[in-house]
Amino acid sequence: MESAALSITLVGSISAALTTAAFVPQVARVWRLRDAKDISLTTFTVFSVGLVGWVAYGTLVDSLPIVIANVLTLGLALTIVALKMKFDRSARLVPA
Repeated sequence: MESAALSITLVGSISAALTTAAFVPQVARVWRLRDAKDISLTTFTVFSVGLVGWVAYGTLVDSLPIVIANVLTLGLALTIVALKMKFDRSARLVPA
C-alpha cells in the first residue's frame, strides 16, 4: 500500500474508532441508570437503519474501516434501542 493510501486509511480508521467510541458512554449510562426516558427510540431506529446502509456501502467500496466502525456502532445503537424498549415500557417505534 502506498504512503498516501495508508495515510488515508489511518485517518479513516482513527475517525471511525472515535465516532464509534462516542456511543459507549451512552450505552453505559443507560445500563447503569436503568433509565432510557431521554433516548429517542425513533432517532436510534432511523440511525440504525442508516448504519446498515453504511455497512453495505463500505462492503461495496471494499473499505474495512467503514465496515468495522459501522458494524460496531450498529451493535451499540441496537443495544440502546433494546435497553430503551426494556427500561421504558412506554417506548414505541410509531408515536400514538
